[in-house]
Amino acid sequence: MAILGKLIKRGMLLRHKLKQSDMTLPEAQNMQLFHLLHPAQHTEFGRKWNFSTLIDHARASGLPHQELYRLFQENVPVYSYNSMYRDWWCKALDGGVDVCWPGQVKYFALSSGTSESASKRIPLTDDMIKALKKTSINQLTSMTNFPEIPEQAYTRDWLMLGGSTDLHDRGSYYEGDLSGIAASKLPFWFQKFYKPGRKISQIKVWDEKIEEIMAHAHLWDIGFLVGVPAWVQILLEKIRDHYKLTHIHELWPNLSVYTYSGVSIEPYRKNLESLMGKPVTFIETYLASEGFMAYHKNPGRDMELVADGGIFFEFVPFDEANFDSEGELRPGCQAVMIDQVQKDVDYAILISTCAGAWRYLIGDTVRFTNPHTGEIIITGRTKHFLSLCGEHLSVDNMNHAIEKLSTEFQIDIPEFTVAGLPHGSLFAHHWYLGTDEPAPDGETMAKSLDRFLCALNDDYAVERGSALREIRVTTLPVDRFYEWMKRRGKYGGQAKFPRVLKKNQHQEWLDFLNQNANILS
Repeated sequence: MAILGKLIKRGMLLRHKLKQSDMTLPEAQNMQLFHLLHPAQHTEFGRKWNFSTLIDHARASGLPHQELYRLFQENVPVYSYNSMYRDWWCKALDGGVDVCWPGQVKYFALSSGTSESASKRIPLTDDMIKALKKTSINQLTSMTNFPEIPEQAYTRDWLMLGGSTDLHDRGSYYEGDLSGIAASKLPFWFQKFYKPGRKISQIKVWDEKIEEIMAHAHLWDIGFLVGVPAWVQILLEKIRDHYKLTHIHELWPNLSVYTYSGVSIEPYRKNLESLMGKPVTFIETYLASEGFMAYHKNPGRDMELVADGGIFFEFVPFDEANFDSEGELRPGCQAVMIDQVQKDVDYAILISTCAGAWRYLIGDTVRFTNPHTGEIIITGRTKHFLSLCGEHLSVDNMNHAIEKLSTEFQIDIPEFTVAGLPHGSLFAHHWYLGTDEPAPDGETMAKSLDRFLCALNDDYAVERGSALREIRVTTLPVDRFYEWMKRRGKYGGQAKFPRVLKKNQHQEWLDFLNQNANILS
């Protein structure tokens, strides 16, 4: 097996070297835009927005790629999920052909949607499935860049903790979590390594699936672990307790890599590391229902955008000129391409894809740490920030503050959320922190949290001296957060608890806590 691991790693390294391209990021993205517009020009969407004319005019100019983007930006409007669904994707759901992308859409991914009560349906075309497979293989081969991953790990099992592969048949299409759809499409050669296997993966009830995985865990030799941090942590704790382990490496001695997506790892890192008996390489990916956006390619660097994965990116500065206080795009928002982004500026992402999304606001915000290499960090969501009075508090600020709070009081805080409230004629923030360990009183926690946020965010510090009058903290057992998600039908798989409670969500949360105080205590 050691020889096999060496051969597999060498093969992956060779493929990774052959994949290297001489194209710059802007060149690759210019090419990607053309490769999206050309096949889509005869779709209903392409005819509506004159893709053929855009292509012809761009070719007639002396600078076809630059002109193509200018014309694309000027002629095609920006879409939210609601407008894209209302005007276009609903037709594909009804079985329409050649709506936004050639052919008929056979799969729709149900997003984990933290900001809305209902799941969103994102089209998943055959071309996007191919793009996802291609990027996944490239991400796998890039692991040869991490010298700490031992060769024998490449011959071990992969445990992928995702949604059910038993998809819902809606007549003209199937729907389910992206992770479930992707698992149902795994190549035949990977089936030998894939765990929990076809039978368990089909289970739709999340708690039942976790129990089955726990029961079979001793039969597997896991080298790679994939999943959302909250659910991976719960699974590992259950396995540890069930088999009476000191740490998970007593059962899976070859566990070497944990790949995660969707949320910051920092609130979970300390507890996850305590569950391990030896160091594990944590690799971040940016995989959304709309496509595979970025992944961690090299140690010591941030995630890098995928320039040739069926997605064309545009970036809108996330500021008051382009977004209102609710995170909605203002009319006339200004987007830029990859060659115009600046370091350390927060941007909302627009994507156009081979699944038929066009200038679509995905809802995430990112910050470039190296524009030349396309390195990014995810800083939050356009709807998940607080700016009641100009404090401009991002999820990135929140994650760092909670990490510092956890360190100061030596407690794990894997889940948290915050709501903005009126405070007389001014404002307040109410934080809810999830921890199962003894914690200081709310006032003590609030003072430290406030101090950290003031140090992290100058705007927040200014407003704490004027309009933002009070910071409140309530600590709760972590299961309160997961129980609320379960009752809202957003439990397991790719689901995440919203970091900011806005509009009716905060009242729903308060009602839940009040109605279930005795049951959950």
